[in-house]
Amino acid sequence: MNARHDDAWTLSRRDALLGTGLAAAAATAAAFVGSRGASAATHDFHGVHQGGIATPVQQHLAFATFDVTTASRGDLVALMSTWTTAAATLTAGRAINGSRSPNYPPADTGEVAGMAPSSLTLTFGVGPSLFDDRFALRPRRPAALADLPAFPGDRLDPIRSGGDLCVQACADDSLVAFHAVRNLARVGEDVVALRNIQFAAGRASSGSVASETPRNLLGFKDGTSNVRADSPGDMDEHVWVGSESDQSWMVGGTYLVARRIRTHLEQWSSLSLETQQDTIGRFRESGAPLTGRRERDAMDLSQLNSLGLPVIPSSAHVRVASASANNGAKILRRGFNFADGIDPRTGEIDAGLMFICFQKDPRRQFVTLQDNLSTNDALSRYVTHTASGLFACPPGVSKGEAIGAQLFD
Repeated sequence: MNARHDDAWTLSRRDALLGTGLAAAAATAAAFVGSRGASAATHDFHGVHQGGIATPVQQHLAFATFDVTTASRGDLVALMSTWTTAAATLTAGRAINGSRSPNYPPADTGEVAGMAPSSLTLTFGVGPSLFDDRFALRPRRPAALADLPAFPGDRLDPIRSGGDLCVQACADDSLVAFHAVRNLARVGEDVVALRNIQFAAGRASSGSVASETPRNLLGFKDGTSNVRADSPGDMDEHVWVGSESDQSWMVGGTYLVARRIRTHLEQWSSLSLETQQDTIGRFRESGAPLTGRRERDAMDLSQLNSLGLPVIPSSAHVRVASASANNGAKILRRGFNFADGIDPRTGEIDAGLMFICFQKDPRRQFVTLQDNLSTNDALSRYVTHTASGLFACPPGVSKGEAIGAQLFD
């Protein structure tokens, strides 16, 4: 197995991988290269928690899922160690090390040579499918890592969904995020195969009170009332797994839900401004709730208009998504806008939201929310969920440790 930086690389699997999945994905990534914001900022890969969760939200995302192709538990363990070393190197803004001999392919693909680190973070997760009988991990599967149920209106592409492993690469430069995923896939060529990769450009969540809430492709600010990453109390209550977990290796970690949400922009753009605002429950220009004047004004869900009807309609997105409508369920939202060209079947723009959220209990939090949204949210008429995934993200590591090491002990 070649999940380390040998002097020679075997070419067969890598050539096939790069010749299909990553090479094709590069064309999509290229569309976002024009929107770049180089930054010398770095985030240390090591720490109590993995980066890319409470980290201030960057501008670009490359979200990759992998299938494990080896039957060897030892090879998988070695890969996680190699990925940890590579991730620490990449987030520090350095190139992957390897043979310098011109007779072999270079270890690093080189497309970001001389570029700034751009606040790159890498977040790793393991999916429910990894806990089958291949690696004797079934007893280590957390109860919270249960497959998500089917939701009304889902049109999930099985290739885009699921996966044994995931890597979330976030950066303030699209090429830096792409480079990180590309090189991790290359390093693991004999152990994993790239299942899917989704690029997104333009953050659609703020994650903190200090940063302004950006707009989604609908033209509205969204996620104002969600968990804030800069609130340690909220993170402990809603995001970080604690001693309540049935698996000690997940303490300090969290659960990632990824949903590719196609937005039917042509239908949305034909609606009147009033209908759009009633659908969301916010004013488009200010982002304020329909009962307020400023974005962060508290929603008054009891306020009625002159006709005795709720000012914020009963089916408005902000009402249906509110904690009060979901038994107090809150999530840490980390979304990015995507645009993947034209849907050849309809001629419409294939664009929307790559929705990523973190929580300590997916069933109590995300499933509760999505059950309600898919049934009662007026916005559901204009969006379709086309991909889905659930992953357990272990806690962070100290230097010399490997991501997920406790899972395999």
